[in-house]
Amino acid sequence: MDPCITLILTSFLILLSFSTSYQIQDSFKKCVAFHSTTLFPSNSTLFYTSKNASSYNTILQSTIQNLRFISPSLPKPLLIFTPIFESHVQSSIICAKKLGIQLRIRSGGHDYEGISYTSGFGSSPPFILLDLGKLRAIDVNIPDNSAWVQAGATIGELYYRIAEKSQNHGFPAGLCTSLGIGGHITGGAYGPMMRKFGLGADNVIDAIIVNANGEIFDRKTMGEDLFWAIRGGGGGSFGIILSWKVKLVQVPSIVTVFTVPRTLEQGATRILVKWQEIADKIDENLFIRVLIRPVNGTKRGMRTVQTSYNALFLGRSDNLLQIMKQEFPEMGLTKNDCLEMSWIESMVIIGRYPRNTPPEVLLQGTNPFKRNFKAKSDFVKEPIQESGLEGLWKRLLEEESPLLIWNPYGGMMSKISESETPFPYRKGVIFMAQYLIYWESEEKSVSRHYEWMRQLYVYMAPYVSKFPRGAYVNYRDLELGMNMKPAGNNTSVSASKWGIMYFNRNFKRLVSVKSRVDPDDFFWHEQSIPLEDFKKNNSGHF
Repeated sequence: MDPCITLILTSFLILLSFSTSYQIQDSFKKCVAFHSTTLFPSNSTLFYTSKNASSYNTILQSTIQNLRFISPSLPKPLLIFTPIFESHVQSSIICAKKLGIQLRIRSGGHDYEGISYTSGFGSSPPFILLDLGKLRAIDVNIPDNSAWVQAGATIGELYYRIAEKSQNHGFPAGLCTSLGIGGHITGGAYGPMMRKFGLGADNVIDAIIVNANGEIFDRKTMGEDLFWAIRGGGGGSFGIILSWKVKLVQVPSIVTVFTVPRTLEQGATRILVKWQEIADKIDENLFIRVLIRPVNGTKRGMRTVQTSYNALFLGRSDNLLQIMKQEFPEMGLTKNDCLEMSWIESMVIIGRYPRNTPPEVLLQGTNPFKRNFKAKSDFVKEPIQESGLEGLWKRLLEEESPLLIWNPYGGMMSKISESETPFPYRKGVIFMAQYLIYWESEEKSVSRHYEWMRQLYVYMAPYVSKFPRGAYVNYRDLELGMNMKPAGNNTSVSASKWGIMYFNRNFKRLVSVKSRVDPDDFFWHEQSIPLEDFKKNNSGHF
C-alpha cells in the first residue's frame, strides 16, 4: 500500500477512535446524571478525562502503589468517575451496560497487578474506572462493638476512628495502613492480630453491595452464599462493595512492639530455623513476622542477608520477655528491644512510619513507599532447613533489591475451618511467604527482574504447599493464568489452575455463586471468578 494512503488511513482511525471515546464519555456522564436519584453538586468534580490531562493523571495515579502501572504504554480508562453517593454507583452500572462498556472498580489501588485501574493483558476491552475514593465514611459504634466503613476508606482511617472513641478496641486487618478497605477484605485481609482474632474477613458482620443490575443488597437480602463469597473470594467478581460492617475486637491499653535484625554473621540461619518451629505455636497474642533482604556487610564491598523480626504483642513487655525466653531464646530479645505503646501507636510503627509519628498520619490515606515491583506468594507447611535457606540466600544476593516477608499463622487461624470463608489456608500452615523484587523507574530493561523472580519461585517449589501450591489472592499474580476474554467466553476449567491455587476446594463454590449472581459476566477482569461451563441462568438476581 502507498505510504501516504497508509498514513491517511492511520490518522483517520485515530480520529475515529478519539471521536468514539468522546461520545462514550459524554453519553456516560448524561446517563449517570439521568439515572441518579441524588443530584450532582455543582461545585464538585466527579468525572475526569484525558482531555484535562493534569487532573486526570492526578486522580488516576493518586492511589497506584505499583509504579510499573503508570507506564504510558498501558491502556488507561476512557473516563474516571468518582461517585459521592451510592446512587451514583448504581447508575454507573446501569449506564455501562447500556453503552456496552466495561467498568473497573478501585477502592485503594494496592492491586499488585493493576487490574482494578488499567488494562493491558490478554484481549481486555476499553473501560471506565469507577474510583470509590470519595466514599469513605466511617461510623464507629463502641457499645455495639462494630463499625460501618465505606469501601473507599483506608484501614488506617478505620484504625484512627476506632481509637478516637476507645483505646481498648481495634480491628484485625492489614499492616499497610493505606489499603482501601473495600478491596482489602474481599481477599481475606490478614494482619498482625490474625493469630488472635483471625482475618479481617472473619470479622465482617454485614455488607452493602451493588449487583450487576444496579440493585443494592445487604447481608439479609443478598443471601448467605454471596455474603460468604465476598469475604475472601477476591475483588471485582460479584458486585461492587459499598461498605462493610465489621466487628471490633478488644485490645489491651498497652501493647508491645519490637524490630530485631539478625544477619548471617549473627546466626540468622539458625535463628530462622527455630522461628519456623515456634512461629505458629507460640502464644496467640504474639505475631512475629520476618523481613528478609540483602544488606551491606561489615566488610567493604561485601553483601550479606539480614533477617529482621518485626512483632506485635498484645500485652506488656515483661510478659513478652517471659514468653520469648521460654519459647524463642535464640533471638536474644532484651528489654531495650521492646517498645510499649497504645494499639493505635503500634499501627503507625507497623505501618513503617518513623517512631513518634503522630497517629494523625493514618488519616492521609496514602502510601509514601511507592515502587516498581513484581510479587509472588506461597504457603509453607514444613520448616525449611538450613540447606534450603542457604540456597535461598545465594539467590537473594544475586539481586539488588529483593524482599521476602514471612507472616506466621497458627492461633485463631488454625481454629477456623477452611470452608468458613473462601480463604482456605488455615490449619497446618506455618507461615505465608511473600516474594518481592523492586527496581527503579529509569531502568530500560526489567526482564531480568522477572526472570529472577521466576527462578526463585521454581527454587521454592520443594519447600512449600503442594496439590495445590497455594497463593494469596490479594497478591495477585497474572503469571499463574488469566481470563482472556470477557462475557462468558472463559470457563471454570480454564481458570481452575489459578482459581484452585487461590481458593483450593472453595473455588468450585465461588464459580457456582458467580454464575448465579452475575450470569452475563459483567464483573469481568483478568482473574475474575469465571462462569460455570453449563448454560447460564439469565435471571441475574440474588
